[in-house]
Amino acid sequence: MTQRRALLLFATGLFLLTFACGPRYSRLTVPAKFTRKAPAVYRARFETTKGPFVIEVHRDWAPLGADRFYNLVRGGFYDGERFFRTLPKFVVQWGIPPKPAVAKAWGDTTRIPDDPVTQSNTRGFVSFATSGPNTRTAQLFVNMTDNARLDKLGFAPFGKVVQGMEVFDKLYAEYGEGAPRGKGPEQKRLREEGEEYLAKEFPLLDKIRKARIQRRYWWGK
Repeated sequence: MTQRRALLLFATGLFLLTFACGPRYSRLTVPAKFTRKAPAVYRARFETTKGPFVIEVHRDWAPLGADRFYNLVRGGFYDGERFFRTLPKFVVQWGIPPKPAVAKAWGDTTRIPDDPVTQSNTRGFVSFATSGPNTRTAQLFVNMTDNARLDKLGFAPFGKVVQGMEVFDKLYAEYGEGAPRGKGPEQKRLREEGEEYLAKEFPLLDKIRKARIQRRYWWGK
């Protein structure tokens, strides 16, 4: 292969990579574009390093949470993320993107108000994580057991794992609780350093390969 041909192939590959990934990445740094109203009921399929799972969402359970989740999945927000907090007797949590620029864009200014709690945080139900009232942004957790005590704290389930709950039982959990209470990832560093931090210090954490709204539910309002 001549040097000229090699350079041409490299340039073509770089162009295709930019064309394929650039628009989606750029869009994720503009949260104001993620405002579509979700369908009354929809499903999101996640493909992970331990297999697939499906979350079924009912908008009437928690309308604001259901809309936010719909837009995030539809936009590819969760692609490439790791399950950074896996506690088999409590929850599995994710929602901090691998790229710091995206994490920064989805900060405090993207918070949504709380929904009323209409369902209970029992095994398989999915809720947004919070740091207090009206602080939901993009982090989620799946309840691994009966956590009904979270209901009174305002954690409002918006969906439930209807396929692949066994995937969560297989996720790597040996790092335990996050810092500073445990030896797992520190969320502040994860937001600031992204995937580079996890790949270096917590390489065994499982990952979301991609997440998509199942096709029949793609067009919300």
